[in-house]
Amino acid sequence: MTHLRRRELPPLLRAIHDPPARLYLRGSGEGTLLGQPAVAIVGARACSPYGAQVARMLGRDLAAAGVVVVSGLARGIDGEAHRGALETDGRTVAVLGCGIDRDYPAAHTTLAQLICERSLIVSEYESGVEPAPWRFPARNRIIAGLCAATIVVEARERSGALITADFALDEGREVFAVPGEITSALSAGTNALLRLGATPLTAAADVLESLGIQSPPGRAAHDNPILDLLPATADELVRKTGLAVGEVIAALAELDVAGLAAEGDGIYRRLA
Repeated sequence: MTHLRRRELPPLLRAIHDPPARLYLRGSGEGTLLGQPAVAIVGARACSPYGAQVARMLGRDLAAAGVVVVSGLARGIDGEAHRGALETDGRTVAVLGCGIDRDYPAAHTTLAQLICERSLIVSEYESGVEPAPWRFPARNRIIAGLCAATIVVEARERSGALITADFALDEGREVFAVPGEITSALSAGTNALLRLGATPLTAAADVLESLGIQSPPGRAAHDNPILDLLPATADELVRKTGLAVGEVIAALAELDVAGLAAEGDGIYRRLA
């Protein structure tokens, strides 16, 4: 384990109102990784299957484009964003709200090990510091501070993810929000951000464009073969395609975010 003193912090983090006095690092990545173009992906711990798939898709697509994906290693959206980034050759950084020697939550010990093998886990807290409720809002300023932009995928009305968004806004960084169903409590926070002027997110390309990064070549959402099988339920698509349930849900989430399909009464329909 190593650490960076305040004067050694990357410029974006050093520029925030209250930068950490020290930042401890764990993993195979160099400290210079923290100075590369980065985007935060945050959201609800108890997220919906849709939110989980969107977070994973965004993590994968942003990392594939060379952007460092930053999140907090928490359950739900955070974990899925890290996993998505690890599905590519990209990099991801996890920011802890406890001592640098802890894998918190314990359920994410394996995920933490995978992150360390390729990238970094960081914390402003030295080894031995226990997690405490007030430490997590404090760590959110580091998540936002490392990044040029923050994406909120799903958030309840008083979600901690909104604290991260507030920190980003206070520092003049761009905030994106994934639009959600108006009837869902998990969309209350993101939809509120949109009313306040956050940028609606429809694809990773929206974020990449704001950073001046060209999207890597890949299959466009409208070329997704599942699109031609709609209308159908997710179960029907699993049977017709032979794909795993997770792959079908991920494909449907991609189509939903791109505005090409929508779900109603359990049936996914193609949009004009």
